Order: sequence, then C-alpha cells, then structure tokens
Amino acid sequence: MSGVIVIASAILAFSLVSGRLKEGIITPPMAFAVFGLAVGGAGLGLVDIDISHSTIHVLAEITLVLILFSDAARIDLGLLIRDHNLPIRMLLIAMPLIVLLGAVLAYVMPLGLSWAEAALLAAVLAPTDAALGQSVVSNPKVPVRIRQALNVESGLNDGLAVPFVFLFAALASGSATGDDTTRHVGFALAQITLGPLVGIAVGWSAARLMDQAVSRGWMASSFEGAAVLAAAALAYAAADAIGGNGFIAAFTAGLLFGFTIKGRCKFLLEFAESEGQLLTLLSFLVFGAAMLPEVAAHVSWAMILYALLSLTVIRMLPVAVSLIGTGISMTTIGFLGWFGPRGLASILFGLIVIERMNVPAAGTILTIAVLTVALSIVLHGLSAAPFARLYGDAASAMGDCAESHAVSEMPTRYGRHV
Repeated sequence: MSGVIVIASAILAFSLVSGRLKEGIITPPMAFAVFGLAVGGAGLGLVDIDISHSTIHVLAEITLVLILFSDAARIDLGLLIRDHNLPIRMLLIAMPLIVLLGAVLAYVMPLGLSWAEAALLAAVLAPTDAALGQSVVSNPKVPVRIRQALNVESGLNDGLAVPFVFLFAALASGSATGDDTTRHVGFALAQITLGPLVGIAVGWSAARLMDQAVSRGWMASSFEGAAVLAAAALAYAAADAIGGNGFIAAFTAGLLFGFTIKGRCKFLLEFAESEGQLLTLLSFLVFGAAMLPEVAAHVSWAMILYALLSLTVIRMLPVAVSLIGTGISMTTIGFLGWFGPRGLASILFGLIVIERMNVPAAGTILTIAVLTVALSIVLHGLSAAPFARLYGDAASAMGDCAESHAVSEMPTRYGRHV
C-alpha cells in the first residue's frame, strides 16, 4: 500500500506543475523514469515492482491494446492519403529499411544473436514515441507539415511493427527449440492474417453500430467511452480466441473505427488526455523502477554502441532514403531523422513478447531495448525544446518551401492538435 501512496502522490504532484514544465526539457517520460529509478529497488526502495509478476504483464497488455487502438483511431486515413506523403514514405519505405538495417548490424556485431533474434531486436526498436520529444510536435514555430509527419508516423508505426515483432519472435523461438520452422512460420502467418480480419470486422461494425445508435438517439454520450473500450477489448479477445494476434486486431480495429465513424469521436481525445496519459506514466515508472535496474548489470560496450546506432544511423539513413524527391531540405531530413524517439511501444514489446516467448537471447534483446529507450529518454528529451526552436527559426527563414505546404491536422497521442 505504501507503494501506491508514493506513486499516486507523484502523479498528483507532477500533474500540478505539468503546465509549467511542458515547454521545458523535462518531459513526462523522463520525469517518471527517473522517479521510478529513485524510488525503486535500486534507489530508496519505496516501491517494489517485479516485472515478472503477472499483474505487470496484464497492465502491459491492457496498455498496449488501448494505445494501439486509440493511436490508429485518431489518424484519419482519408486525410493521411490526401495530405501526408511524408509520413506515408517514412512508414512504407523507411520503416522496413530500419528493420533490415537494424537486423544486419545486430547480427554482425558481437551481441551473440541469431538472425531471427537480430531481426526481432530491430523490430522491437523500430516504433517511435513522439511523447519523448513533445516539444517538437507542439512547437508552433515548427511547420505544421513537419510536426504532423512525426505525429502521424508515431501514431501508426507501433501497430505496423507488431507483425514483424511476432513473426521474428516465433522464428527465434522455433530455432531455439529445434521444432519444425515451417510450423512456427505457419503459426505466425495465421496470427498475422486472422488478427487483421477480426480487427476489420470489429472496428467497422462498432463504428457503424455507434453511428446508428447516436443518430437514433439510443446512445447516451456518457457511454461512448465504454463502447470504444469494449470494441478494443473485443477485437483483442476475439482474435486471440481463433488463433489470431490480438494486438494486430486492436490496431486494425482502431484504423477501421476511426475511418468509418462519422466525425471524430470525442472520447478518443478524452481518453488520450486522461487514461492514456496515466497508463503511459505508469509504464515509464515501471521502466525506471524495475526494468532499468534489472538490466544495468548486463550492459556491454557492444550494447551501448548498438543502442546509439539505433537512435542515429539505423533510423536516420532509411528516413533520408525514404524522403528523396520530396523537395524538403537536408536540414529538415536530418530533423525528421533525429526525432524518432524510442519509448512506450518498445517497453511494452519487451515486457509482453520477449519475456513470454522462448527466445534464447531474450535477456540480451531486453537489455538493449531498455538501454536504447533510456538513452532516448535523455537525448531526445533534452534536445527536443532547443532543437525545435533552432529548426523553427531555420524553417521561418526558408520562406515559401516544401516544408510550409498546408496539410490537415490530426490530434497527438495525448489528444491535442499540433
């Protein structure tokens, strides 16, 4: 109970000063990761969190399902296709290249990983989390088109990474047990195929039913939230029940729900600003209190080098390749390449996938993932505000350019338009 008091007090205290801190270098993920480290077993010992405990895994699964659904639902696919060629290129060209380059480097470096484990590590670290550099996507000096590129990319790449993560996890698990690789590939393909099918059915049906209920006056607005949460849970559970991947189903359901629902569902923004924010803060607190201390003793120089490469070359080079021909400047390409922080999705993938599947190098993969997120929290958190100001000034001096082209705006993960 004392741990609950400490955590609740920290959330209340941070909430009270959050407005003063939002333009500074202290981001919520940074604050709660550091706080978790301070009050956890490696610090004052006020909070005892065991990441192997079933409660932590249930919390991680719930968080990932809701984040995948809400992230996808807040992105308007029609507007994305019409206005946002930059994030489309970053998602469809850069992201696969990031996984490929990350896998190659992880395999050739002295990390002791098989090819499947190297690919799994690269997939776990592929998603970005714009929350770690919130100043970038909220600074009005940064052109809307560039802010939206990072916002939309972060909203969709966690869901797009899920098939890669589970496919490579299945392959790594199969090679470890000596089982027939074909069987494991078949299992992974069934998960990847059935998950989206269930998600499409649930997301479309839920949106149409809600539209009909609202138009006929059957549904009270106070129950919209319960209906959306139920849709996310239904997609996950139904896919899991028939052998599909529940996380892919939740993401796909969110995409179809957001595309089909008439107007923007107000609850999605309210959820992002309240329950979503709370779950995110708790995840980073667990990260600092339990995950960081657990892996600290196993860190090697090769792991540190790979983590730094993941944040720089492994992301920045594919992003640069994907943006060839868009007309944006090298300064902008470097800005978009650097601000790909690793955060919530990588943490949750580490907790859910690596720990519960029979991957021989699970410890190594988890250590590198945690190390990369920790470095990202610091490096992207500290650089977000000053780099956003510097780039904003540079963009203003460019005048009428590709960066300043008008685009539609979509809300961030935490409910605000950018």
